[in-house]
Amino acid sequence: MANQPVPISEGEELKVIGTGFGRTGTLSLKAALEELGFGPCYHMIELFRHPEDIPQWEAAASGVPINWNEFFAGYHATVDWPGCAFYEELMQAYPHAKVLLTVRDPESWYASVRETIYQVSRRFFNSSPMAFALSLVSRTFFPSRRRIGQLVNAMVWEETFGGNFENRSHAIAVFNQHNENVKKRVPPDRLLVYNVKEGWGPLCAFLGVEAPIDKPFPHLNERSSFVGNRMRNRERLIGALLAASALVALLFLFLRQKNR
Repeated sequence: MANQPVPISEGEELKVIGTGFGRTGTLSLKAALEELGFGPCYHMIELFRHPEDIPQWEAAASGVPINWNEFFAGYHATVDWPGCAFYEELMQAYPHAKVLLTVRDPESWYASVRETIYQVSRRFFNSSPMAFALSLVSRTFFPSRRRIGQLVNAMVWEETFGGNFENRSHAIAVFNQHNENVKKRVPPDRLLVYNVKEGWGPLCAFLGVEAPIDKPFPHLNERSSFVGNRMRNRERLIGALLAASALVALLFLFLRQKNR
C-alpha cells in the first residue's frame, strides 16, 4: 500500500490518526473524539453510511495514490479500519496530526473479533445454503454491503492476516506486530498508546483539551451488543428472504392463472 501522499495545507485537515485495529475500542474512541471537538471522526461504520466512499478505499488498497485532503474533507479524525491500514501515508500527508494506538489484551481482542466482525464477514463467503440465501438477499436489497464485505475481506482478512485469521496464534502475532510497528514508526511526541478503559484523562492530556466534567467516557459496541445487533440484522435478512419468496410465488401464481 505504498501510496504517495498529496501535500496538505494546515487549514482543514485531520488532527487525529487512529492506528489501532478494529475491536480495540475504536467506536468508543470515535464518540469520545467527537465529544472533545475532534469530529466528525471517520470509522468503518462511515462506509455503511457513505457507500460512495468504497471506490476510494478500493483504489487505496490497490496502491493508487489518493488525495487524502479531498477524501477526508470535513473530517478531523479517523479511527478503525480502513484508515488504520494507511496510517503511515496519513502521517506523511498530515504531519501535524497526533497519532493514537488503541490497544487491549490480545487474547480478549481475538475472541472479540472472531465473535463479531469476522463472523459478519464470513457470512458473505460461507458456502452453506442459508448463508448463500442471506447473501443473495443482501446483494439484492443491500448491494453496497456485499461490496463492503469484499473490501473488508481483501484488506483485512487477506492482506492483513494473510487469509489465516482463524489461526489464533497467527492472528494474535499479526496484532502484536502491528502495534510494535506503530510504536517504532511513530515519533514518541506524536503517539499515545491508549486503552479506552483509561477514560478521559490520558486522552485529554495528550490532545491538550479539558476533560468533560459531567459526561462519562463512552463505551459503545460491546461484544454482547454487537452480537445482538447481528442477530437482529440476520432476522431482517431472513424476513426479506421470506417476503421475496412470497412475492415470487404470488407472481408465479398470477402468471399461471393469466395463461390458462
